[in-house]
This record gives sequence, structure tokens and C-alpha cells, in this order.
Amino acid sequence: MSKKKNVIDKNYLDYKPMRNPVLNYTTDDEGIVTLEIENKGAMNRIFQKLFKKPKITYIHLDETGSFIWPYLDGEMTITELGVIVKEHFGEKAEPLYERLAKYIQILVSYKFVIIE
Repeated sequence: MSKKKNVIDKNYLDYKPMRNPVLNYTTDDEGIVTLEIENKGAMNRIFQKLFKKPKITYIHLDETGSFIWPYLDGEMTITELGVIVKEHFGEKAEPLYERLAKYIQILVSYKFVIIE
């Protein structure tokens, strides 16, 4: 007899992603977004002193990520974002929704984006 697991089927296309409000970011002249991640905590302080690790880590988003970053305001679904990405990048964005959903999942896993 096996136990039933409660599995929630996540349809990421219906979610409305939002930038994490605690993150700082900048945009350069070419439109590339750079996230500034502060390395906090006791272990990070030890590594900063012993191994000269930086207090702030800079993460540069790619062209597609930088394009969608301003739209991650919690108002648009991933499906709506896909339409905008398709208009801007055309066939270069294909397979559109699989890539977009996976990209948002990665941003959520690093807590750069929040999905409610």
C-alpha cells in the first residue's frame, strides 16, 4: 500500500512574477540589468575576511532577462510576458513558454523574483 502524495500541478504560465523588493539593481546603457546581492550572515563575514570574498555579488542578466525584468511587477502573467517577448525577439525566443517558465523558476529559486 503506497501513500498518496499531495502533488500540486504548477502552471507557471498563470503566475504573476514580481521582482524581490529587497534587491537592488542597475541598468547600463545597453539595457543590461545587473542585480546586486549583498552577502550577509556569519559565514559570509568569515569568508569575506579570510578569503577576501566580496560583500556584494553582481549578477548580470542576459538579453532576454534584462528585457523582461522591468515587466516583473506582479501585474502581468507569464503568458502575457510571453506575448511581449515574442513581439520583441520573434523566432529567436522559441520555444518561448518553456524557456520563459524555466527562466522564472530559476529566478524564483534564487529569490530574485517572488511568485504569489
